[in-house]
Amino acid sequence: MMQAPAANAPLTSADMGRSLLFQLCFWLYTIPMNIAWLPSLLLPRIVIRKGLEYWCLATLWALRTCAGITFEVRGRERLPGGPYLLASKHQSMWETIAINVILKDPAVIVKKELSYVPFWGWFAHRMGSIWVDRDAGASALKSMVTEAKDRLAHGRAVVIFPEGTRKVPGAEPDYKPGIAALYSQLGVPCVPAALNSGLFWPRSGPWRKPGHIVFEFLEPIPPGLKRQAFMAELQSRIETRTAELLAAS
Repeated sequence: MMQAPAANAPLTSADMGRSLLFQLCFWLYTIPMNIAWLPSLLLPRIVIRKGLEYWCLATLWALRTCAGITFEVRGRERLPGGPYLLASKHQSMWETIAINVILKDPAVIVKKELSYVPFWGWFAHRMGSIWVDRDAGASALKSMVTEAKDRLAHGRAVVIFPEGTRKVPGAEPDYKPGIAALYSQLGVPCVPAALNSGLFWPRSGPWRKPGHIVFEFLEPIPPGLKRQAFMAELQSRIETRTAELLAAS
């Protein structure tokens, strides 16, 4: 069995070729799938949900086949049996796609600017995504908490990327107050998640590097901690495990 190249190996011409092949494949199925699924905007949400799953699975297949990127999910046994909040490290577009396959019908918190993206924004609205206007201050937090409570009441896990944007692997963490507001108001366990996706699907640019992405659910943080203690514990768990995953890649 061939050993995967090290994540810190320089990008080769073969990597670039496979990246371009992935980009071509990605658009060849993404455009027709989006057009074909437009009528589902008028149908029950479960129909849109299925379309999203098919698209996500197609993208993960294309990554594996064209770009040589595989993945595994660890720690599923740590997920609570009831409602929970998932706080994931965010390094690339990969986790925004894969989370829809890893979890069943998650409600993802998304920045409002993305709601204006044609097709994607339309489908995300119908999927019941939770939009947050980062310029709206306290009113945005209040709206986010209200919508999150609604999604939890309908049996959906609420997913947030607590840094609010993709971070280059190894970059200084910057956890936003939104996650603390959700944790304190929702009264459910918060499951941290670590990953190493940014090594293989960078934050920006067209190039992908072959390798193995690990997405790992960590031990849940029970509800009831004080804000400062919670933020310190969340950041420590995510950053420590993420650093370990990066070092092992």
